[in-house]
Amino acid sequence: MAKIMRIESISQINEMIGNEKLKHPLITLIEPSKVKMIPVIDQKITMNLYSISLKNGHECKIKYGRQNYDFQEGTLMCLAPGQTIEPFSMSENIELDGWVLIFHPDLISKSALGKKINEYTFFTYDSHEALHLSEQERQTVTEIVKAIKYEYSQNLDVHSQDLIISNLELLLNYCKRFYGRQFITRTNVQKDVVIRFEAFINSYFDSDKPESQGLPSVRYCAQEMCYSPNYLSDLLKKETGKSVQEHIHFYLVEKAKIMLLGTQEPVNRIAHTLGFEYPQHFSKLFKNITGISPSEYRN
Repeated sequence: MAKIMRIESISQINEMIGNEKLKHPLITLIEPSKVKMIPVIDQKITMNLYSISLKNGHECKIKYGRQNYDFQEGTLMCLAPGQTIEPFSMSENIELDGWVLIFHPDLISKSALGKKINEYTFFTYDSHEALHLSEQERQTVTEIVKAIKYEYSQNLDVHSQDLIISNLELLLNYCKRFYGRQFITRTNVQKDVVIRFEAFINSYFDSDKPESQGLPSVRYCAQEMCYSPNYLSDLLKKETGKSVQEHIHFYLVEKAKIMLLGTQEPVNRIAHTLGFEYPQHFSKLFKNITGISPSEYRN
């Protein structure tokens, strides 16, 4: 396979699909069923742009990371700049449907949305954690996307930027709501993840890994469970009220309590056993969670 194709601008995308006129330099909507030319891409793609895509109609496939994913009807996927995908070649007989909204980070860089874009954590979910929309939800997001297209297709004036960004923020807020719905409606699956995560953390702190490897990071936990860090943290937060980091700290402190009351090990030694390089960091965390120091708890 050839080297990675890097896409840096909206104009570059326009050229790829054969659009003669660039309607807005920082945002575009691609509707595959209306595109004049679908490029045959046989290499990995890294876009330094945000994208939100809705898949309707026939199933298609992409490769994301080391896994292959089927994108079924009604699947919405969000990608942040810098992520890499590898499209599969598709049959010429496949009828493409849906849309892809793509925007440059500069579009929102000076806005309130630009300051909080990282709060929309679904931009860094893995592809198998995509959002599955009902028919009504599809209609809702599609109407907003149409409003965005209408706005950037007109003669731009002093209000255009604000209207485009406000509609974009509305779209992201609906995505956030629908992800919340998905977490709730798939509650049995989510509870199974919580049980697996709790077993994983218990096993980690019951082993010699904390002493040899240090505290488990959120990324390490997510990788071990085959999830993206943000998705796992959001899922746990929805189900339990605690993020991955908060769960790690909770189990660490519970383990520390057992060691403080059940052994004569010095606090410094307990801190090292639990993965802390500096005992004062352990004491600070313990006090933040329990309200007292490890020594006070022991006594």
